[in-house]
Amino acid sequence: MDKTDRSEDSIKKLETELDFFEQEIGLLDVVGPKAREIIGQDCNVISACVSRPYPLVVDRANGSIVKDIDGKEYIDFVAGIAVMNAGYSNQEVKAAISAQLDKMVHCGYGDFFAEPPLKLAKKLRELSGYSKVFYCNSGTEAVEAAMKLALWKTKRQNFISFYNAFHGRTLGALSLTCSKVRQKEHFPAIRTVHTHYAYCYRCPLKLEYPSCGVECAKQIENLIFRKELSPEDTAAVFIEPIQGEGGYIVPPPEFHKEVRKICTDNDVLLVADEVQTGCFRTGPFLAMENFEVRADITCLAKALGSGLPIGVMLADRDLMDWPPGVHSNTFGGNLLSSAASLASLEFLEKENIENHVREMGAHIRQRLRELQDNFPCIGDVRGLGLMIGAEIVKSDKSIDPIRRDRIVREAFKEGVLLLGCGESVIRFSPPLVMTDEEADLGLDKLEKALRRATR
Repeated sequence: MDKTDRSEDSIKKLETELDFFEQEIGLLDVVGPKAREIIGQDCNVISACVSRPYPLVVDRANGSIVKDIDGKEYIDFVAGIAVMNAGYSNQEVKAAISAQLDKMVHCGYGDFFAEPPLKLAKKLRELSGYSKVFYCNSGTEAVEAAMKLALWKTKRQNFISFYNAFHGRTLGALSLTCSKVRQKEHFPAIRTVHTHYAYCYRCPLKLEYPSCGVECAKQIENLIFRKELSPEDTAAVFIEPIQGEGGYIVPPPEFHKEVRKICTDNDVLLVADEVQTGCFRTGPFLAMENFEVRADITCLAKALGSGLPIGVMLADRDLMDWPPGVHSNTFGGNLLSSAASLASLEFLEKENIENHVREMGAHIRQRLRELQDNFPCIGDVRGLGLMIGAEIVKSDKSIDPIRRDRIVREAFKEGVLLLGCGESVIRFSPPLVMTDEEADLGLDKLEKALRRATR
């Protein structure tokens, strides 16, 4: 193939991707000329495996407001996928980054010592109660580290996870993930048995809560341990306090307590994936606190770095006692990320953010339930704190992903940023500093979007 052929193929691919925004969903005319130019260039050079639901080209942001490259403002209910908990352009975080930038960006913390990651570790110990910290760079890396620690500590080779779970896309974490088949097909896996999460709105066992006695949790012991994977072969159960990418699914209070009891009774480790739920997203620092359950290992990332890459695995000393060299990485404990993380956590503590998150979350859920009265396509409203999902359904209560996507796009036209999750859910995960006025204005705009998407 000569250069001309390659150029023609690139143009065809570019035209196809631009057609999605322009012809299929009619959104390119919503954005300005600078955005259109950047999108055209982006589609020609960035891997097609990334997925964008609408043509937003960000330029700057402050608090809960994002401004695109052409100057249009958007109310943000996404927070960079539950990352910007302390808000965009947080002055205290910016000051900490600037001060560290003047000193040093990177030191190779796996081989040397430094103060910023130590200070952060002490804060994490104070907030979480875990005595040991392992640093990495992302949520999926934190999960990979937890898998390795569980395998090393127990000398067992297998895991249990849940349907609808999302734990990452690297090969180990992908074995735990059970969200979309596209994410898993053609890839090898570590042996993981999946079981049912407590999805009460669409109970997979066709039972009713509370008379069900959280049978979904009990199936680990009553079914898996008897017929498929013995406790003696199980290193850990991996669980999200609230399923994130699977649909913002909130289990009843008894669910996590039952899973914890089963793990304790059978000497199996319990690992909480708090990558999306942690750092005050649901109110308390860790979402498991809502259920009065403590996991053996907890994974954090996303909001921890306030926009800079960082992940951590937390456990107690008697569990995280592996010797030097068993696991490490180059960028874990990065100085800039550590400084940003510590400043973000201290800011959120100072702002008494837990109470604000509970109050704001209750307010948004109430507003969504009021919309539910007028828009039957909103089948369920659920959430804890500022991790809220609205499930979009057809008249027979079956899932309606086409309408869900239409609502998200119409909201974008109104100047509101939303994303879907699960098969048919709209997620609401704004910066934790969002004000009442911003939330109400965003929900007023959402109502307009709903009217257009449902007529």
